[in-house]
Amino acid sequence: MRYELIKTCKQTGARLGRVYTPHGFFDTPAFMPVGTQASVKGMSPDELREIGAQIILSNTYHLYMRPGEDIIRNGGGLHGFMSWSGPILTDSGGFQVFSLGNLRDIKEEGVAFKSHIDGSSHFITPEKAIEIQNDLGADIIMAFDECIPYPCEYDYAKRSLERTSRWAKRCKKAHGRPKEQALFGIIQGGVFNDLRKQSAKELMEIDFPGYALGGLSVGEPAEKMYSVLESTVPLMPGNKPRYLMGVGSPDYLIEGSIRGIDMFDCVFPTRIGRNGTVLTSGGRVIVRDAKSARSYESMDPECGCYACKNFTKAYIRHLLKANELLGLRLTTWHNLYFLLDLMKKIRQAIIDDELATFRQKFFDSFGYKNN
Repeated sequence: MRYELIKTCKQTGARLGRVYTPHGFFDTPAFMPVGTQASVKGMSPDELREIGAQIILSNTYHLYMRPGEDIIRNGGGLHGFMSWSGPILTDSGGFQVFSLGNLRDIKEEGVAFKSHIDGSSHFITPEKAIEIQNDLGADIIMAFDECIPYPCEYDYAKRSLERTSRWAKRCKKAHGRPKEQALFGIIQGGVFNDLRKQSAKELMEIDFPGYALGGLSVGEPAEKMYSVLESTVPLMPGNKPRYLMGVGSPDYLIEGSIRGIDMFDCVFPTRIGRNGTVLTSGGRVIVRDAKSARSYESMDPECGCYACKNFTKAYIRHLLKANELLGLRLTTWHNLYFLLDLMKKIRQAIIDDELATFRQKFFDSFGYKNN
């Protein structure tokens, strides 16, 4: 994997780049649609390519649980198994494991947990997490980390980040395919800026080809996230990708890009789409609401996606109320298109040195308050 810095926005310092992988490149800042179960819900690989997706994300924990990494390895790895020819990133499964709450037990060696599917017992170590990801065959894989909740006491956040650093060393040592898969370290430390700096320093010493910020967008106020980004991103190497994990709302994508982030992912657009909410140039619209029942305009007149070019809000609301799968597909299609198109506009604004101006216009149109 190689990162190329193409341009820095004079207005904001945001960066335009390109990441090269064994399965092609993707342009940054980039939003990665999430295919938790080796499938972006409701979308085929061809449809994802059509709307501009260059890289997608899959989940190590869920694929380990079902169907199992050996089945995917024997099926040609994730690329062959799901028929996606472009870059893929797999997370380590740490977030999912730690979100199991009482179903898991954290130890220095690893994490014991019970499956959310059948209650069976499992134990994942940093070495096991890397072994699974080596079998899955993604282009970018993640070190096994501990994702703490918000709020979290300072002392626990410190112990947790230090454990994450020890696990990161074990992950790098266990990595069996370093020439084919780029292993990213994950900076932790909660909302405590001094702990984030400590975590960043410890991970830089291990030397990974890319770095992520984990443990954000877990309930903390936006200003705390921005504070972490402003204090931590400058510590991250300028010649390597910077990834903000689990973030996907339009304001966070713009604000994160302004603060130097290159990569984002989130289930947000597909999840709210399945609930009947869409992102539009004028803000969020709940298509399921009764006021859409006789609305014969598109979900967003300024959008060029398949759903908006062909169907009305009245029709899509009818599909959603009738539990027709096409309704869920159309809202999902639109939301993913909206965010991928937003990233194109962010990249163009960086080229034009006008990202701050673009941010203001977008926030005014969408209905966001200034941060």
